[in-house]
Amino acid sequence: MGSETATGMPAPDPKHTVRATRSAGRKMRSLLLDAASRLFKERGLSGTSISDIAAAADAFPSQITYYFRTKEALFVEAACRDMLYLARATEQAALKAHTPRDYTHALAETVTATDSVAFFAEALTLTRRRQDLAPLVERTIERLHSEGTRAYAAQVERHGWRTLRAPEESSRRFWAVAIGVIVEGFAMGRAAEETCGELLRALGEQATATAANDATRLRVVADRNTSSATDGETGS
Repeated sequence: MGSETATGMPAPDPKHTVRATRSAGRKMRSLLLDAASRLFKERGLSGTSISDIAAAADAFPSQITYYFRTKEALFVEAACRDMLYLARATEQAALKAHTPRDYTHALAETVTATDSVAFFAEALTLTRRRQDLAPLVERTIERLHSEGTRAYAAQVERHGWRTLRAPEESSRRFWAVAIGVIVEGFAMGRAAEETCGELLRALGEQATATAANDATRLRVVADRNTSSATDGETGS
């Protein structure tokens, strides 16, 4: 029989208690990250206090230090999470593209429509002074590259495009160019549409939609050559 409390009621299952605690912890972390992301984007790191974030998340300041230790660590984690959310949204938008041009346009329009890249760039700068936070940024960048590579390779295979670069190279190049152009756009006060145009010009052509046509044409040419050779042998 299970144990009972002093009141005669069954004691709570320790495993259930642990699961409930973990679930509550994940929920609180998510709420704090949501509030922090919004406030950091509006006010910046120096203009946002731990108390501000706690109030916005209906939490206690001590919960922020419990889950994230410092305001700087929370800033970097919020920026990294925003960047991964943006990468997922970018991938989803690009899935609707049927040509390489539409694919690149979908990527550029999605990443320039928000301030997530500029937020992430601030986190990159912060890690220069806080090397203890660098591993989180490094993992985020690697996820951007690996998931971007997978998504692009799948589109190339699905549509039969001829990619001008290896998928991994294309993904790394896209994010490097996008971060640079978007940060420059924010510094220059450019509108999203203008920044998108600059990004498209910087990226140039990524792939062509001629792979399937070329394959068909090569088969036709090969068939003709074979036919000509056969005719020549027959006529000799």
